Amino acid sequence: MRRIVVLVFSFIASAAAVEAATGRYGMVAAEHRLAAEAGVSILRQGGNAVDAAVATALTVCVVNPSSCGIGGGGFMLIFDRRSGRVHALDYRETAPAAATTNMFVHDGTVDAELSRFGGLAVAVPGEVAGLTRALRRFGRLPFTTVAAPAIGHARDGFAVEPHLAEAIAQNQERIRQQPALAALLLRPDGSPLRAGDTLRQPQLARTLERVAEYGANAFYEGPIAEAITRSVQASGGVLTVGDLRAYRPVWRRPLRGRFHGADIYGMPPPSSGGGVLIETLNILADDDLVALGQNSSTYVHLLAEAMQFGFAARAAAYGDPDFTQVPLGHLLAPTTARRIRRRINAAATFPPSFYGNGTGSRDSGTSHLSVVDGDGNGVACTTSINTAFGAMLVAGDTGIILNNTMDDFSAQPGTPNVYGLVGSEANAIAPRKRPLSSMTPTIVVRDGGVALVAGGSGGPFIISATVQVLLNVLAFDLDAQAAVSAPRLHHQWAPPFLMVEPSLATVEPALRRCGHQIRDIGAIGAVEIVRRLPDGELEGAADPRKGGEAVGW
Repeated sequence: MRRIVVLVFSFIASAAAVEAATGRYGMVAAEHRLAAEAGVSILRQGGNAVDAAVATALTVCVVNPSSCGIGGGGFMLIFDRRSGRVHALDYRETAPAAATTNMFVHDGTVDAELSRFGGLAVAVPGEVAGLTRALRRFGRLPFTTVAAPAIGHARDGFAVEPHLAEAIAQNQERIRQQPALAALLLRPDGSPLRAGDTLRQPQLARTLERVAEYGANAFYEGPIAEAITRSVQASGGVLTVGDLRAYRPVWRRPLRGRFHGADIYGMPPPSSGGGVLIETLNILADDDLVALGQNSSTYVHLLAEAMQFGFAARAAAYGDPDFTQVPLGHLLAPTTARRIRRRINAAATFPPSFYGNGTGSRDSGTSHLSVVDGDGNGVACTTSINTAFGAMLVAGDTGIILNNTMDDFSAQPGTPNVYGLVGSEANAIAPRKRPLSSMTPTIVVRDGGVALVAGGSGGPFIISATVQVLLNVLAFDLDAQAAVSAPRLHHQWAPPFLMVEPSLATVEPALRRCGHQIRDIGAIGAVEIVRRLPDGELEGAADPRKGGEAVGW
């Protein structure tokens, strides 16, 4: 194992506020207590991990409507214990057929309002098609059963929790500009719903009931599809019923890496999460991280440097693999990682051009859930409408809040999106193309069985947060809750800032001496994990940064 000189040793204890949840027959970790409970209720009814994941995803789409919804899309990794294989399902949104490369460019400048709010920001939703496809191939229970908890919460209402209340308050001015959204999220006097208030969504309940009765086609054809397209086009968008009818989820080959004797499976493009995560772990593979100390200044510096190389590659090369060739064989090769590792200086960081030549916030509209069942099947599922409340657009009388995923394309090479991420022609807008994503559903397999299921929310923070949680478990052997609760850093190459949570303040002076530009940030991502111990016991943890809960059985 390689060792490098420790600049300032400052071990940051990762004290968890609560203990990890435990179980023997199943575990669900989600960003809302009701969603985790929905998943466990399905396991108790004889469902497997996929049944539970679909129930959890549908429920979180109801109870965390700022983060996700059936008007969005996502990615799912599935570990099938019987075959020992990991499957990757891509149900990311696609650009409408009428989308054009420069649709958000006026007089040579990107109009960010158009890519983030209103009809042009809406890509073709994939959530319903993806969840039903996963259920049909791997589930045991019918959609009517797994959708029942979500339908019940939408119809009968639930108490607003702090995360949603904060999202509504922060976006209340935008919400007021959209009467359908305001009717849903504001009180009669126009003030935002507060924590503890009851939120009911009867229109969304009826939409889910229709899908449960007639299948996914009821979403992509007929009255629901017509309501979506009317609302999008009335708000200036170009999405059509034909776009909805043509949508298909895609089964892809998962990425695979090795770290500390375990197989790491990640989502392939159009997600960048799996590739950047595996590349970062590859760069660190030969270092004695335990000797450096978790969250010592040297460890933070080394991790930040590895992240910069990964994010620079993301900006230069990643995109929809059906439209561009992503050189994953080169990027994820151990020889490439070793060559990069030799370039990292223990006492200095460098200008962005050193890490790559790509054209060069807090968590918002994404949610992750992790599930392991008693048979050893596992699911990592990340779902999103992009930023908080997506395009701020409700589809007619359906109750569906529509995504603003078109902002995840490179509207113009070198122009950052809402998260400050830049991209190249590989992620340029094209009809029916899927935009690049930072979603990072991850499954770790050891000795033929699932060892860890992880993923998170928070835009580009997802990647760095998930990497660090994996390191906390695989390198430092922390339990699930301690691994999730430990302080974090983030570096995405552009802009060239090292972001750190407040509890890492003690290492900031040493990092500044290395040349890092430090930015303090309250919270970096939100990660949900399930860990399977060698004796079969399950540990689960939900990230305290966003709330939620892990529920075991």
